[in-house]
Amino acid sequence: MWVGAAFLSALLLGLYDVAKKRSLHGNAVIPVLLLNTLFSTILFLPVILDAEFALGWFDGTSFASTRGSVVDHALVACKAAITLSSWLCGYYAIKHLPLTIVGPVNATRPVVVLIGAMLLFGERLNLWQWGGVLLTIVSLYLLSRAGRMESINFSRNRHVWALFAAMLLGAVSGLYDKYIISRHALDPLFVQSWFGVYQLVMMSIIALVVLPRTEHTPLRWVWTIPLISIFVSCADFFYYHAIDAPGSMIAVVSMIRRSSVVVTFLCGALLFGEKNLRAKALDLLLIIIGMALLAIGSVSS
Repeated sequence: MWVGAAFLSALLLGLYDVAKKRSLHGNAVIPVLLLNTLFSTILFLPVILDAEFALGWFDGTSFASTRGSVVDHALVACKAAITLSSWLCGYYAIKHLPLTIVGPVNATRPVVVLIGAMLLFGERLNLWQWGGVLLTIVSLYLLSRAGRMESINFSRNRHVWALFAAMLLGAVSGLYDKYIISRHALDPLFVQSWFGVYQLVMMSIIALVVLPRTEHTPLRWVWTIPLISIFVSCADFFYYHAIDAPGSMIAVVSMIRRSSVVVTFLCGALLFGEKNLRAKALDLLLIIIGMALLAIGSVSS
């Protein structure tokens, strides 16, 4: 059951990246991200009201949530800060880089999650997993060579650095999710609904400080802007249910979610007319094989 939820999350994550790319075309990052946090908060506002005031709207459904203590809210606020940092970096990267570059780099996130799980949760890598890690490193090197064909220097391009920062922070967020849900027994829906609220507060402060001091492109409304919030909220809903399921493994869930790269790659080719697809497709294939090796190693360990 949790595997199916993880695959649904992966599909929605791919559509989420496509909606971001389309929405950021001709738009500044901060206004679009502010709207994203606003719409995400509105989507889960009924869940918060139902839990806080015991209204009984969602009793007996998957949308029934719980109230949290001050400590619980502090943990979720920390989660919001990590995720918002990842989103800020990721939005800047996806605005300026091809999806056929962004997707494969993001697909390497399970490697970081696996290493983090090894360091934090005492997990150990077997030969399958080490093979997946090494193959992923090779594929990133080859991807950097493909990027040079489009004048994208991986070592000097600040948007590539932002992309790697987003990937690393996203991996930290995934490990933190497993920590607060498994170790602190937080309700996944409580985490998802309230971290949106804290993100909105943080993003509003950033917008108030940054926007008046910088020149930015005026916001141009496009229909994909609310789709960002819808896709990411649904993707996270299935993700939290996957990692909360008995017997689920964060490393495997993270790997499955990265199969979203197939959606972003195809859309980058078909909808945005991106270039050098043959070289990037080979890199993508190596990354997928690496993810498969990681999955085999994780299931057999």
